[in-house]
Amino acid sequence: MTAKLIIIVGILLIVYAVWGTVQKARGKARSSCCGSAESVLPKPVADTDESHYPFRYFVSVDGMKCSNCAANVENAINAAGDTWAHVNLARHRAEVLAKSEKTEEDFTKALKGTGYKVTGFEQA
Repeated sequence: MTAKLIIIVGILLIVYAVWGTVQKARGKARSSCCGSAESVLPKPVADTDESHYPFRYFVSVDGMKCSNCAANVENAINAAGDTWAHVNLARHRAEVLAKSEKTEEDFTKALKGTGYKVTGFEQA
């Protein structure tokens, strides 16, 4: 390498390091795998009485990598209004309680446009 190239690469590395430090200080650093510095929180369901949910499903979901992903999947499934999901990120699976009978297609539709994909479905 020539001396000029080494100097240019060094300057670029310094600029990148300073830019990252400034972004972190401003709270805008992309710290999660999903590119968001902000935590996504699962939205609470209105009805938390398990006896009101006679149907139980296990839905395998592809594309989840972090807790933000898990919260996004829970929120998408819970948006149906008659479901209560809890995601196990390590197993890439959501356990879903439902007030009415569901199909795999229902969960596929719930996750449509989120970047996550249903890869398995079973009724417990």
